[in-house]
Amino acid sequence: MPKVLVIFGTRPEAIKLFPVIRALSAIPGLTVRICVTAQHRGLLDQVLAIADLVPDIDLDLMEPGQTLDRLTARLLVGLGDVMDAEQPDLVIVQGDTATAMTGALAAYYRKVPVAHVEAGLRSGDIYHPWPEEVNRRIVAPIATLHFAPTDTAAEALRRETIAEDTIHVTGNTVIDALHWTAHRVAADPSLAAELDAIAARFAGKRIILVTTHRRENFGDGMAAIARAIGRIAERDDVAVLFPVHPNPNVVSVMDDILGTRPNVARIEPLDYPHFVRALGMADIVLTDSGGVQEEAPALGKPVLVMRETTERPEGVAAGTARLIGTDEDRIVSEIFTLLDDTSRYSAMARAHNPFGDGHAAAKIAKVVAHAVGL
Repeated sequence: MPKVLVIFGTRPEAIKLFPVIRALSAIPGLTVRICVTAQHRGLLDQVLAIADLVPDIDLDLMEPGQTLDRLTARLLVGLGDVMDAEQPDLVIVQGDTATAMTGALAAYYRKVPVAHVEAGLRSGDIYHPWPEEVNRRIVAPIATLHFAPTDTAAEALRRETIAEDTIHVTGNTVIDALHWTAHRVAADPSLAAELDAIAARFAGKRIILVTTHRRENFGDGMAAIARAIGRIAERDDVAVLFPVHPNPNVVSVMDDILGTRPNVARIEPLDYPHFVRALGMADIVLTDSGGVQEEAPALGKPVLVMRETTERPEGVAAGTARLIGTDEDRIVSEIFTLLDDTSRYSAMARAHNPFGDGHAAAKIAKVVAHAVGL
């Protein structure tokens, strides 16, 4: 029986790959093995639990404060050992993490074909986002199957002379995961009940959902974001829901600048069902994340992106997202404009989501099955 090895290590990878794993597991005659690196231990485990996934191999490579080069070296050796033991016919990686990059490289060293989910995203700047832009560029010439979420991503691959017959436009699997999870929460509200108290506390207010964790924003950028949040929360009609990323470069800045404010709920990172509910509660999303740029529009939520570039220009072109950087005054101004200008808000909230229809995983599974001879 052909064997597919699916590798991931972070929460975003798990979210975007669990629909693919479910679709692959339904194919008769295909062995699906799951290897996690635990690049993000706690955040990863939350998604594994809700998706009811039990990894076959868990490398558990997370270390506090480890450098990128140490992480990369440990990933490459660990994943190489896994591939030697498993002897897969195909390796699947997702996105732009160190896990994806080293997984593809370890497979290449063993001449094992690689499928890249969410292929072709490009910002054009190797330092924004950093180091993700280079990670995904490294994967591209190695991969033999490229699952591009959009036509724009597919065109980026073509410009890099990736063979046309290896590129498949599928939509983004994050929309599959979002719809699946939203249906589960609707059927069982207890899955996201921890937000009940916050929903009651902020009843009648416009809720701004904030996520921030990008390395390129550490330092001055993070401080500017914190100051902007404080100013936004001074409005009586506004509340800020802020699941704070555990990285000390985020937590320490928010502690120092934001402190305790009645209109700001700084909470622990949310598991995926709670995050989906938080998106539903929000009026506006303020983020430097990549995946949130895709998820929020699927629920009709305007997204303000605190970055200078984005590898998801489709959202900006469609009008669902706006790039605003990390300038404090710009962040405050853009938020207030959406809060006070009904027509501007409606234009973003009603814009077409360009990232897929929720059937990406099935399309990917069909191509993978053919590639391994089923």
